[in-house]
Amino acid sequence: MSARRGTVYLVGAGPGDPGLITARGLELLVHAEVVVFDRLVDSRLLDRASEYAEMVDVGKSRGDAPVGQDEINAILADRARSGALVVRLKGGDPFLFGRGGEEALALAEAGVPFEVVPGVTSALAAPAYAGIPVTHRGASSSLTVTTGSSAAGGAGQTAAGEGTVVVLMGWENIEAVVAGLASEGRGPDTPAAVIMWGTEPFQRTVTGTLADIVGRAAAAGMKPPVVIVVGEAVRLRERMRWFDNRPLYGKRVLVTRAREQAGRLSEMLYREGAVPLEVPAIRVEPLPDYSDLDDRLLHLDEVDWVVFASVNAVAFVFARMDALGLDARDFHSASVAAIGSETAASLRQRGIMADFVPERFVSESALEGLREFGMGGARVFYPRSRSGRETMPAGLAEMGAEVDEVPAYATVTAHDSAPMLAEMLSRGVDAAVFTSSSTVKGLLALLDGDPARLGDAVIACVGPITASTAADNGLEVDVVAEPHTMPGLVSALRAYYSEEGAS
Repeated sequence: MSARRGTVYLVGAGPGDPGLITARGLELLVHAEVVVFDRLVDSRLLDRASEYAEMVDVGKSRGDAPVGQDEINAILADRARSGALVVRLKGGDPFLFGRGGEEALALAEAGVPFEVVPGVTSALAAPAYAGIPVTHRGASSSLTVTTGSSAAGGAGQTAAGEGTVVVLMGWENIEAVVAGLASEGRGPDTPAAVIMWGTEPFQRTVTGTLADIVGRAAAAGMKPPVVIVVGEAVRLRERMRWFDNRPLYGKRVLVTRAREQAGRLSEMLYREGAVPLEVPAIRVEPLPDYSDLDDRLLHLDEVDWVVFASVNAVAFVFARMDALGLDARDFHSASVAAIGSETAASLRQRGIMADFVPERFVSESALEGLREFGMGGARVFYPRSRSGRETMPAGLAEMGAEVDEVPAYATVTAHDSAPMLAEMLSRGVDAAVFTSSSTVKGLLALLDGDPARLGDAVIACVGPITASTAADNGLEVDVVAEPHTMPGLVSALRAYYSEEGAS
C-alpha cells in the first residue's frame, strides 16, 4: 500500500458493477480514513471501506446537488489538512464529465496534495455489458463521447463521420440529441440504443433507430441514469449479448443465511446475473456460559472422533480454543469428520485436514460413511448448535458410540430483519433460497407463520432435509440442490430458470 496521509485521491468507482473498480482504487478505498461519495456509487463497493472510515454522502447527481460543489471542495481540503487519507469516490472516471477536473484544480489552488486514479467509464462499460462494441471493424472505426447538453445544441462533432456516438447524461434532452444527430447527417434508420443502469444486475437496454428510439425508450419506462449509443455497432447487440440473457439475470433472490455467511452465496448469485436480497432469517450468537465446551476442549486427548456439522461449529470451537491457548495440534489423537465441503474448507484454513467428508452433505449420508469406521465404543465429541437436529448424535449412539453433545453456539431468529423483509416483499421477490432448516424456520417466524406472503417466489433448498422442513412448514419446494452445496444450489436454480425459459 503506497499512499500519503493528508492526501485526496480522486478515484473512479467505475460505472456501477463494483467489480469494475481498478485494483489501485480498491486498495485506496479499503485503507481510506474518509470516503466522499456520490449517489451513483454502488453500495456494495462502499461496503469495502473500513468500518472506521468516515463516510460522507454528498449525493450529487445531474440536476440534484444537495451538497454544492464548493462545499464538496471544502470537505475534501479540510479532511486532508487534518492528515487523513481521503478517497473522493466518483462514478465512472473522475475526468470524464465528472467534475473531477474542477475538484483537482480546487485542491491545487488550496495547496492540498492529490492524486488521480482513473476509472472505467460508463461510456465504454454500459455498451459493452449490452453487447455493443463501440468500435468494430466493418461497423465503426471511431468513437465520439459527449454529453446530452452539448449534443443538444447540434454540435457537429457528435455526428462527424460514420462512427459510434455515445451520449452521457442525455435522457432529459434525448429528443434534441436525436434531432441534432439527424441535422448533421445521420439517417433515420441509423441504429440506436438506450441503456439504463449500465453494468448493474438490473440493467435494461432498448434498441431501435433514430426514427423511433425516443418513443421506444419512453414506452419502456427508461429513466436516468442512461447511456445513449448511436451507430452501426448497435446492430451487433443481438449476436453479442452476454450479460442480460443469463438465466438468473434480473431475478430478485432472497438470501436467508446469517449475515456473516450470506456474502459468498450472494456473490455466486450476482455472478449469474441475479439481484441478491440479503435478509438474514437467523442470527448466530455465542452462549452465555462456555464451561462445558471449555472442559471438553481441554480434554481432547480423551476422544476418538470430533464431528463438525457446520462452519459455525468450527468457528465457535476454534474461538474457544484460542481463548484457552489451544490450537490444531490438540486434535492429534482424534479423527475429524466434516459434514460438507464448506465445513471441511473451514477446518483446512485452521490447519486440519478432515479424515472423513461424506459424499452427500447431510447427516444421514455422514452416518452411513462413519459406520464403516466401526464406531462401536468410540468416544465422539459433537459440538453443535444449542437447537440443532438430533439425527447425528442419535445415529452415532445407535452404532454404539459414546456421544458427548456440547452446545457451541445458539441459532436464533433475526427478528430485526422483519422490516427489511417486508420492504423486499413489497418490491417483489422472484426466488427464496434456504441453506438449512433453521433458515426456513427463521424466515417463517419473520413472516408470522404465513408462507403465502412469499407469493409465487420459487423456493430453492440446499438439500432434502431443508426441503422437508420447508414442505412441513407450508412451502412448495421447486428446487433441491444436488450436490448439497452453495454452488450446487446456484446451479440448480440456474437450471430451473433455463428449463422454464425453454418451455
